[in-house]
Order: sequence, then C-alpha cells, then structure tokens
Amino acid sequence: MAKQLTMPQLSPSMAEGRLVTWRKKEGEPIEEGEVVAEVETDKAVMDLEAFESGVLRKILVQEGERAAVNAPIAIVGSADESIESLLPGAAAPPAAAQPAPSAPASSPPEKTASVPSGATSREESGRIRASPLAKKIAREGALSLSSLSGSGPGGRILQRDVLQALSSRPVAAPAPPRGATPEETRLLPLSMMREQIGARLLASKTSIPHYYLEIEIDAAPLIALRSELNDALAALPSDEKLSINDFLLKATAEAARRVPEVNVSWEGKAIRQYGAVHLALAVAVPDGLITPVIRDAQDKSLRQLAREGKELAARARERKLKPEEYSGGTLTLSNLGMYGIESFAAIINPPQALILAVGALTKKPVVAENDLIVVGHRVRLVASCDHRIVDGSIGARFLQEIRGLLERPLALLL
Repeated sequence: MAKQLTMPQLSPSMAEGRLVTWRKKEGEPIEEGEVVAEVETDKAVMDLEAFESGVLRKILVQEGERAAVNAPIAIVGSADESIESLLPGAAAPPAAAQPAPSAPASSPPEKTASVPSGATSREESGRIRASPLAKKIAREGALSLSSLSGSGPGGRILQRDVLQALSSRPVAAPAPPRGATPEETRLLPLSMMREQIGARLLASKTSIPHYYLEIEIDAAPLIALRSELNDALAALPSDEKLSINDFLLKATAEAARRVPEVNVSWEGKAIRQYGAVHLALAVAVPDGLITPVIRDAQDKSLRQLAREGKELAARARERKLKPEEYSGGTLTLSNLGMYGIESFAAIINPPQALILAVGALTKKPVVAENDLIVVGHRVRLVASCDHRIVDGSIGARFLQEIRGLLERPLALLL
C-alpha cells in the first residue's frame, strides 16, 4: 500500500528541514533502512533513511526546498498502484457524521485550550495584549504587534510568537550605494543554521540578564608544561600534540566540578543543578556556529579531552554530528584566541547559565614579584553569567579555580 514519506525530526530543535540531495530518483526501488536523501537541519546535514521498502513513486519536495517536520516529501509504494489520493490537493475522504458531544470528555490540559476559536491579541477596546518581554523584543526588532496573533491565554502575544515572526520575516535588500551597479549587491538566503542562531541568540540576549567577569592568567607555567609534554609525545608512535585549548577544556571542567553552582540552568520556579559537566565547545563552521558536547568532561583526562574535542570539532566542520553530540551541554567554552582576539564577551547558550570566552595568548610587560618589569605571557578569560542563578561571588570563585589550575598546571595531570 502506498504511503507518504514525511520529513522526520532529525534534531531536538528542528521545526523544518531542507532537502539537499535526493539519492534516489522517481521509479527506483528502495529498501527499508536505505538512505534516500540528505536533509539539512538547523545543526547538520543528515541522512534520511526509508522506513519501509517499495518504489519511490513521486518526489513532492525538490532539492533545495524546505518542508516542515511531519510534512509529506515523497510517496513510496508498489510500481503499479494508484497514488492519486496521496498527491497534494487530493480531496480527503468524507468523514462520517457524528453527533456533537454534549460536554467535553475530559478537562482541557492547559488554560490556553479553553480560549475561544478565533481569539486575537486585541481586547474589545482595541489595545494589543502582549507580555512585556514580547513588547520589548518586538520594539527592538521593529516589528508591529498588530500583525500577530498570540498563542497565550485569551490570545495574548508571548515571547515565542514574536521570535517566530522575526525569524520568518523576509529581509528587505538594502539600497545599493550611490554609483554601485546591481551586480555589486546580493541578497543571500539564510541557512537553517543561521536562522536558528538568530532566534536563539535574540532570545538569550533579551531574556537572560547577562553580566561579565574578566580575569587575566599568567600563562608562562602552562606554556612550559605544554612544551615538555609535547616533547614526550613526540617520542611516541603517534602525531598527538596538546594545544593550549586542551588545557583550557580540562581546567574548565575541573573548575565546574569544584564550583557546581555554575553548572546549572534556570527552570522558572526551580534551579536544575547537573551532576555531570557536559562541556560544550564552540566551533565555527562555514555558515554559523555549533557547539559539540564532551560528555562527563569532569571524569576525563587531559589527553582524553584533547582527542575527543578534536574529533568532535572535525565532524562539526563537516556537518556530520549526530543530535546527541551537540545537545545537552551544561556550560560552554568559546575560544577566539587563534584569530588574535585578546578579549571578548560571549552570549550565553540557553538553557545554560555560563559561557567562558578565551582570548589570544599575548606577550606584554608585567610586574614580577621583585617589582621588576619583565616580559609576561598572558591570557584573558571572560565569563558571561546568568545573574538569575549565578551570583557574582559564584562566578568569581569559578574563575579563581581556573586561574589556580592554569597557573599551576601540574594539577591538571592528576
């Protein structure tokens, strides 16, 4: 029997997918579990497997087009059966008439279920009903609330309604500079990843009260230990080398274990404190940013973290990460030192409560213990914290632990 092949939810945050490539053509047989297409989600390009065997009778979504999760993208069936009833626009079979129930079978699960059909965000007086946060985000995004229908009680406009409208709003092309020809300007379409980044970061910056703590690390002991360890690794039959970032991963995981108050998330009327440090590592990819996660980082050695971090980063750049490899992080490390950025403040990745930004290793004059000015090797770290749950003293203790570990790095080998 012919069936529709629908767009599966290939990542936890996926709302729609874009067909990158069809591996099969119309009329070709397919086997259950066989890869029939490649789909771009908001995080990666993933294989789409057939759920049953048959013939690919009709492709409904072409390469480059998008489809919502659970929307039909193709029809699979036997070679000779009719598929007319499954094509878009086909008339649905008439439903059997049933008497209207005199009362609902059960009470509605949410208050919003009792809102009358057609409820809008306007009261009878004409005033637009919206939450304060929704109004703030709409104002910053130059979005008129009068064009929205709210999903809250009584049609009230909520934050999610505004964010959805902003992420789906077409972007007007700016006027070309005077004297420029049309060929000098381009309107670039947003990738699935870039859309998701825009929505999440807007929500983070407008709903999380960020504050920032900065500290400077004496990196000379770390540089000396790294050089000694890499000399020892060079004698082994492998090309393994340790980077400064590897030590930062280890120090961040250990500091979060020692100060568990930063390894938390805000849940409205409760604080969730995680029992393990799932350390996310920000990795730049051609069309955005992704944060693969090292699970149970607090229990892994320096070399284990180095290997896993490098493997995850390589797969992230190839857009080959699995959903479980980039979800569930409890705090994030972001390093722009390789680009020469000496100091920066990162935006928190919700629902996490802290992200640590790492700058470049620099040489600069510093005052030594004997009050002499000497050449020092320094690294600046900036912790962006959610002030709802990570107070200043907690964030300061976290950075103090990192400083102690990096300036006396032998402890990272224990």
